[in-house]
Amino acid sequence: MSYRTYQKRTAALAFAAALAGSAVLMAAPAAVADVVDVNYQCKTPIGDKSAVSPIDIKSVKSGSGYKLTMSFQKGVSSSPVELGKGAMNPSAVIKLGGADSGSVAVSGPANSAAIPANTPIKINDLSGTYTPKKTGKVTFTAGVLTIKALGTTTTCTPGNNPKPSLTLDVTAGSGGGTSGSTQSDTDTGSGLPQTGPEDSAIALGTLGGTVLLAGAAGALWLTRRNQAARR
Repeated sequence: MSYRTYQKRTAALAFAAALAGSAVLMAAPAAVADVVDVNYQCKTPIGDKSAVSPIDIKSVKSGSGYKLTMSFQKGVSSSPVELGKGAMNPSAVIKLGGADSGSVAVSGPANSAAIPANTPIKINDLSGTYTPKKTGKVTFTAGVLTIKALGTTTTCTPGNNPKPSLTLDVTAGSGGGTSGSTQSDTDTGSGLPQTGPEDSAIALGTLGGTVLLAGAAGALWLTRRNQAARR
């Protein structure tokens, strides 16, 4: 075999190996995204309404977790009166499936412009953070959408059992825990529930301790004063 023939054969084998490697990578993508039509059944203050919106869920790796962004390509529900700038606040949950379970809470900014009366409400992108608890393929599916506006709450539930909008091949973190915006199916937390920020709870506890100490100091002062009067 001549040296030139050997070079050609080596180059051909290298090219074939590169193609095979590319085929393997293409056959097992780390993420699969799809735009899914979600038929929302909404309970509004003025009655039931329904609307179909294509939902897109994207992910970006962020540290040990993923930042999820849920996009609505069409408006859902409507208001009989105009909603002024900043009057409407949306939030939703993304249901987990596959190797993981639970849900991820996502939220977004209030409307940046006024929404005319009887006009489909366009929802801004909603985002949240997901931290894997399990290793494997995890699916992400649109869940309940909540719209708060003018002191009222509209709840929209998917009525067509939509398929997942995103599938990720994930690896659980070293701690195997969940992020602050990820909710499990069961709540195993011990201790009393909090209805406000931790700072408020701490401040309330500090206030209670201060009142208790002040009461004890007052009782001690009165006792000493009565003893002095008897003398």
